[in-house]
This record gives sequence, structure tokens and C-alpha cells, in this order.
Amino acid sequence: MRRVLVFSRTTGYRHDSIPAGVRALRDLWPDVVATEDPDVFTGAKLADVAAVVFLNTNGTVLTDAGRTALEAYVRGGGGFLGVHSAAATEYDWPFYGELVGAGFDRHPQVQPATVTVTDPDHPATAHLPARWPWVDEWYDFRSYPRARILLRVDESTYDGGRTGVDHPLAWCHDRLGGRAFYTALGHTVEAYADGTFRAHLAGALRWVTGVPRPDGST
Repeated sequence: MRRVLVFSRTTGYRHDSIPAGVRALRDLWPDVVATEDPDVFTGAKLADVAAVVFLNTNGTVLTDAGRTALEAYVRGGGGFLGVHSAAATEYDWPFYGELVGAGFDRHPQVQPATVTVTDPDHPATAHLPARWPWVDEWYDFRSYPRARILLRVDESTYDGGRTGVDHPLAWCHDRLGGRAFYTALGHTVEAYADGTFRAHLAGALRWVTGVPRPDGST
């Protein structure tokens, strides 16, 4: 398999769970390169990459040249996976906003809630129960994603949600050339040791890279 580039640079809030996330992704994919160096974003260095993962990135993390390279990579068919605070990244870059699908707005404190599976016919959600109890930092977003919605959170099961009944948590699209997937889950260190969450990430990676499921579908 081609390698996956995991990028976790932060210039704002930094999640303690980043090292655990890197370890989990190394367990899930046979060839992972993890870095916080924005200079890896060049056309030549991205040429053999199956997918780019923005793992709890935060703030402005790319140079102008890096932005150009990432956009060309995606428009040329490259895969992208954004995890949790990837939605709190590169706010002033319109292409990135389209790529991730929605920008982070606010969140209440970390607490349990119930995730609902909107679309079970996806490798990132097929293993999940229809209602999945989970502990995380429940993001509200600045806009509604123009994408295939896979997971929502039931705001009646936690305190402080401001989106309403239709509160998306994970989604995907392929309208910019390559496949893009975003999940708002993944705040806590403990999440990355959980088999169910790991399967969610593994399914997302399979989808953005085009690696088929056992039944041959992607």
C-alpha cells in the first residue's frame, strides 16, 4: 500500500491526544509518515501519498506554497481525512473550508452523549450500532457541510449543544477531485485505544484511499 501522511501541526490549541492518535494510525495503516513540518507539502513529496490526514491540527499550519501543493494534490484525486480539530484549522483559506466541509465554532465541556448513525452504508460507520454512547468534545460548526452526512449527535443526550436536531458529526464528499472525510470525534486520549473508534478511523482511511472492503466495494 502507498503511504499515508499524518500531519499534526498546531499554532493554536494543542490536543494531548495527538501522540495517541499517531500511534493508532500507525496500527491501522502499514506505512504512515507522521510529521509537523509544513515543508512536506510539495508536489514531489505528495506524489506517492495515498492520503493526507490532518490529525487535530489547529490554527494556520501551512505555508502559501504548502496550500498550493495540498490543493493540487486533492484536485488531482488525492485523499484527505480530517480528525476533530482539523475543523479549527486554516480558517482564512476558502479551499480548505470546502475540503473539510465546515469550520469549528464552539463546544461545551467533554461529556457523554449518544451518536446516531445517519448512513450505515459506509466503511466508517457500518460497524456501529444505530445509537452509540460515546464521550467526546461535541463541536458546533459555523456552517452546515455540503456533504454526505454519516453521523449525528443527539443533543438531548448532553448539555450545551446549539445546533439542534440535525447536528452533523462526520461526513464525506468527493466534489473537489479526491475523496475527503471529516470526523468531529477524537478529542480524548482514550478514544484512540477504543476498538470501535479505531474501526471508524480505519473505515475512513479505506474510503479516502479507495481501498476496497471485503465485499469489493469502497
